[in-house]
Amino acid sequence: RAAGGVIGQTLAMEGVFAFFLESTFVGLLLFGEKRLSAKAHWAIALLLWLGTWLSAYFILATNAWMQHPVGYKLAPGGEAELKSLWALLLNPWLGWMFLHNQLGTVVTGGFVMAAVGAFYLLSGKHQAYGRTFVRLGVTSAGVASLLMLFPTGDMQAKNVARHQPAALAGMEGMFETVRGAPFAVVGQPDMEKLRMDNPLLIPGFLSFLAYGDWSAEVKGLRAFPRDQWPDQVPLLFYSFRIMIGLGVAFIIVCLVSWFKLWRGRLFQSRGWLWVLLVTAPFPFIANTAGWMAAELGRQPWLIYGVTRTAEGASFNVSGANALFTLMGFTGMYAVLAILFLYLSGREIDHGPEPQADAGDNLPH
Repeated sequence: RAAGGVIGQTLAMEGVFAFFLESTFVGLLLFGEKRLSAKAHWAIALLLWLGTWLSAYFILATNAWMQHPVGYKLAPGGEAELKSLWALLLNPWLGWMFLHNQLGTVVTGGFVMAAVGAFYLLSGKHQAYGRTFVRLGVTSAGVASLLMLFPTGDMQAKNVARHQPAALAGMEGMFETVRGAPFAVVGQPDMEKLRMDNPLLIPGFLSFLAYGDWSAEVKGLRAFPRDQWPDQVPLLFYSFRIMIGLGVAFIIVCLVSWFKLWRGRLFQSRGWLWVLLVTAPFPFIANTAGWMAAELGRQPWLIYGVTRTAEGASFNVSGANALFTLMGFTGMYAVLAILFLYLSGREIDHGPEPQADAGDNLPH
C-alpha cells in the first residue's frame, strides 16, 4: 500500500508487455521447430529473447526505484505516488544495473554452453556440436565478463559511492573515513572492535574505483549514524568479494581458452575441457553473491532513505502464515529445481537429434 502507486506501474508493464511476449513465443519456440521454417523459428527465438530482457528491465526498474527512489511524491497519508513515469523508467541507477545484471545472464549461459560442449568432447560424442558449443560459449562468456568488469561494474560502483555511501563503506568493511582509501582484497571485518583484521590492501584503489581519483575521500561507517549502517556488514563484505573474485576468475578462464583456441589446442586439451566443465555452476554463485551485495547494502532501508525494512512488515499477516508460505515456496522451487536438473541432464546426455547430427556439417 505504501509504494504500490509507483512500483505497481512497472509490475503491470512487465505483465502486460514482457510476460505476453514470453508466454506466447516460448510455446512457438518449443513446439514450432519442426513446423516452421528455420528463419521463422529464429525470429521467434529473437522475440522470446526480447521478451525476457524487457521483463528484466521492468523488474529491475522496480528494484532500482527501491535503491534510488526518483519521480515520486509523498501523499499526506505517507503513501508514495508516481509523479513521472519517465523518471521511473529512466532512473539513473537503472541503466548500468540492467546492463550489469543482463551481462551476468550471458556469462552464465556462455559457461553452461561451454560446459555442455566440453562434456561432448570429453565423452567422444557429438564432436562437431561440442566444438561449436565450446567456441561460442567461451567467446560470449569472455566478452560479457570483460563488459561486466568495465564499464558496467565500474559505473555501478560509482553509483553506489554517489547515492549509497554507507553501503559502500559496508561493502569494504571500512570504519574510518580515509583519503586515498585502499581496497581490501581480503580481510575479516570485526564488528566488536570496528576494524578490519588481516587485510590485504591495494593503496588508493578504492578511492579510484569510487570517484576516479586516487586521493579522494571515502567515508567510513563511523561517519554515519549506527542505525543507518547495513545490518550484516561481514556478510555484505564477503558477498561482494565472492562476486568480484569469481568475475576475475571467469575472465582468466576465458582468456586462457581464447589463447588455446587461437593456438588450435583447446579441443584437444582434456585438462582444460575439465576446467570448463566444472566452471558451469560458478556463474550462478557469482550472480547470487552480487544480488546479496546489492540487497544487503540497501539495508536497513526498504526504499532507500524513505522507508525502513522494519516498517514494511504487514500486521495483517502472522508470523506462522509467513513461515508456512516461505516453506511452501521453498519446497515448490526445490522440486522444480530437481526436475529442471533431471530433465536438462537427460537432454544433454541424449544430445542433438540423430538426423541433425548425422551430417556432422557444423563448423570445426
